[in-house]
Amino acid sequence: MPEKFKALTTIVAWTLFIVGWLVLLIGVLIMPSIEGTLFAGEAPPVIFWVAFASAIGTLTLSVVVMKLRQMLE
Repeated sequence: MPEKFKALTTIVAWTLFIVGWLVLLIGVLIMPSIEGTLFAGEAPPVIFWVAFASAIGTLTLSVVVMKLRQMLE
């Protein structure tokens, strides 16, 4: 495989990994804490679950891309 594809998959994997952790940190921990819904006695709003699902999905995709990167070697 050409080195271009290996470099591209490495960049994509790291980008997905960093974005996934940022979404998890900001969307699931920081924003609900600021709004006061994280520690309230009620169910969190739907956007909390959307942020959580997108963070988990992005982190899963980063693992898939890392496995594809290993297969390119």
